[in-house]
Amino acid sequence: MNINKMKTILAVGETIAVEFKRCGGKIEADTYETVCSFLNRFGGDVFLGIEDNGEVIGVPPKSAPDMVKNFISVISNPDVFVPTVYLSPEIMEYKNKTIIHIHIPPSSEVHTYKRIVYDRANDADVKITATSQIAAMYIRKQNIYTERKVYPYVRDSDLRLDMLPRIRNMAANRHNGIHPWTDMPNTELLQSAGLYCEDKATGEWGYNLAAVMLLGRDDVILNVSPTYRTDAIVRRVNTDRYDDRLIVQTNLIESYERLMGFAEKHLMDKFYLEGDARISLSGAISREMLVNTLMHREITAPYYAKFVIEKDRMYTENANRAVSGEAITPDNFEPNPKNPIIAAFFRNIGLADELGSGVRNLYKYGRRYSGQDPQLIDGDVFRIIMPLDDSYSFNAGTKKSQRADTKCKNCTLNCTLSEKAIIEYVNENPTATQSAIAAAIGKSLRSVKADMTHLQQNGILIREGSRRDGRWTGKQEN
Repeated sequence: MNINKMKTILAVGETIAVEFKRCGGKIEADTYETVCSFLNRFGGDVFLGIEDNGEVIGVPPKSAPDMVKNFISVISNPDVFVPTVYLSPEIMEYKNKTIIHIHIPPSSEVHTYKRIVYDRANDADVKITATSQIAAMYIRKQNIYTERKVYPYVRDSDLRLDMLPRIRNMAANRHNGIHPWTDMPNTELLQSAGLYCEDKATGEWGYNLAAVMLLGRDDVILNVSPTYRTDAIVRRVNTDRYDDRLIVQTNLIESYERLMGFAEKHLMDKFYLEGDARISLSGAISREMLVNTLMHREITAPYYAKFVIEKDRMYTENANRAVSGEAITPDNFEPNPKNPIIAAFFRNIGLADELGSGVRNLYKYGRRYSGQDPQLIDGDVFRIIMPLDDSYSFNAGTKKSQRADTKCKNCTLNCTLSEKAIIEYVNENPTATQSAIAAAIGKSLRSVKADMTHLQQNGILIREGSRRDGRWTGKQEN
């Protein structure tokens, strides 16, 4: 431990991987609880002779060697630590004070101290007693891919095999019309995708959890994973409850489509050019957030995933097998697929790109969408938090988007953001076709048709003349 690194640690203070202990002439039990929690989490560093606030008070220099000796004796005692562990404390001097530094690497085992399991949460050591929490810890430690679990009694009739023609087309479109799945029989395709395999522990063949989540019928999915669902919520006006809500409990592919439709309905799509091409910023950001929460969640964990849109931010949350516990940035991110079979399937059909691109895209497009960086937090619950600012416009020299403030002054209809964008556009371009409107505001043609039908039914838009030569009229913006 060098002096510069020590200064940095003292300046930052206690974290999920740093703990200060005052200590006198002996090591107290709470130090061993911290060692146990670090072993069970991501590892860390314990410093003896430092106050919680970072003030270095030191330990008695003459007592330091005996403290180290006693420490090693305790962690090597199988009646106290199970399994035992070997660590090498370092006695060091800092500003004329003697301190003891103990570096604890992460362990592949689940450890107990005096028959109690401890885990690390932020800067605290927590007793773990719930069976589900201990099971989740074993999964994280052993790097078990729960998506590989074989269900020998799942039959073809339990799967949505009617989706396979569409999946073949998606894969072909993703790869310029050429993909091995295009001409494969169903059974061969499912084996090629890793969805039908042998359980090497039991020798049983069958569809695995990944197959159920990607292609299972809704009742089968809920039978296998009763807590699987994604709550999509909008809280812009009614912050105590919600303005709109969608509960999704279907297969991962159709879940993606429904959640993207929900995002498209409620997010403003600002004008943005990348080169000569118009990019849907809200679509690009939503895609990365939703693909991540569907593709990398820990499916067996009893935690409902969330996609929440608020006035100044949107965020996703999903159960996770944490690796570092740190905030993720493009500089420190290392690709680590939590469900490699599902991730590969998503990439094959074009719903995801290569590993690592999602983080880069979230930072790139997030800055262009709101002028701020997102937050990605790798904990037992993985969180992506994307700031929102409807008044922000990235493109210098272009008209600042006003859609969030557009009000239908001559009517009482509570328009969505996309409906307001349509009204704004057709007021300036009354002869525009629905295809042109969809391209201009960055929404799908289906979404625009539905919104315009709603506006027409409420008398906000009126179509005059023929479909080819007509024009849009109605209540105007003032």
